Amino acid sequence: FATGILAFGLWVHHMFVVGLPRVGESFFTASSMAIAVPNGIQIFCWLATLWDGGPQFRTPLLFVIAFIITFVIGGLTGVMVASVPLDTQVHDTYFVVAHFHYVLIGGAVFPLLGAVYYWYPKIVGRMMNERLGRWVVALLFIGFNLTFFPMHILGLIGMPRRVYTYGPEMHWGGLNLFVSLSAVILAVGFVLFFYDAIRSAFSGEIAPENPWGAPTLEWATSSPPPSCNFERIPVVSGSYPLWEEPHALSVATGLCINRRELLVTSISDASPQARESSPRNSIWPFLAAIASTVMLLSSIFSPWAVVWGSVPIAVTLIMWFWPKGTPEDIS
Repeated sequence: FATGILAFGLWVHHMFVVGLPRVGESFFTASSMAIAVPNGIQIFCWLATLWDGGPQFRTPLLFVIAFIITFVIGGLTGVMVASVPLDTQVHDTYFVVAHFHYVLIGGAVFPLLGAVYYWYPKIVGRMMNERLGRWVVALLFIGFNLTFFPMHILGLIGMPRRVYTYGPEMHWGGLNLFVSLSAVILAVGFVLFFYDAIRSAFSGEIAPENPWGAPTLEWATSSPPPSCNFERIPVVSGSYPLWEEPHALSVATGLCINRRELLVTSISDASPQARESSPRNSIWPFLAAIASTVMLLSSIFSPWAVVWGSVPIAVTLIMWFWPKGTPEDIS
C-alpha cells in the first residue's frame, strides 16, 4: 500500500533535466528515495519467509532468488538516480538502461519465468525438465548480469543511449564487445527455456497431483483441471487446506448438481446461509461480445453503425437475460 501511494509522487524523476522548479525537484527526490523503505521491508519479508520456511531449491524458487538479487540491485541504482545531481550526469546514458533493465527483468521477467515453471504442470498436465530448468536459471542470471551490469560503467563514463555509433577515441569499444558477447549467453538461456516448454508439452513427465507440495486448493484437483474445477465444492477451514487435510478434503453435500447450486455464506466466518443456482451454459454472452465489437469497430467509419449495431446487441442481451426455466420447472 505504501509503495502504491509513494509511486504517485516519484514519476517525475524521469524528467529531472527538463527545468523543474527546485521545490518540485526536492519533492520528487524525497518520494523517489522514500519508496525504498517499504520496498526494503518487503524484501526482508520475503527473506524471512524463506528463512522460516522449508524452501525446496527447485527451478521456480531459483527464479525467485534471482529476482530478489536483481531487483535489489535495480532498487539501489534507483535510489542513486533519485538524486538530482547524479541523475543530471547519467541522464540518457547507459546507466539508465542498466537501471531499468535490472528493475524490469528482475522485477517482472524472472518472477514470470518462475511462475511458468510452477504453473506449467497445472496448465499442461506435464512437468518441465528440472535439469534444463536449472540450466535456464543459470544462463539467464549469469548472462543478464554480464550483459547489463557493465552498462552502469559505460553510463558513468559518458556513453549515451539511443546513439548507434561512436568514435574509437571514446574507449567504449571493449565493454561494448563484452556486453554483446554476454548477450549471446542470455539469448541461449531464452532459447533453452522455449525448447523445454515446447518439448515438455508433448513428452514431459506426467505431473503428479501436487508436485510442489503446495497448500492451496488449485492443487486439490486434477492437472489440467476439468471445466468444473471440482465435482463437489470442497470445504476448507484455514488458509492452507492441503496441509491441514493432506489426505482428503471435506466436501459440501446436499447441493443439487442439476441446478448447479452453490453455497452462499456469511462474510465473517463463511457459515452457510443459502443455496444459489448458477446460470447454465449459454452462447449469448459470446454473441453479445461479438456484436458489440463489430459495432464499435464499424463506428470508426460511420456513425450509423451505432444505430444499426444496437439491434443485434439488443437481441443478444435480451436472449441472455431472458428468464429460463430450471430442470425442476420443466419437469
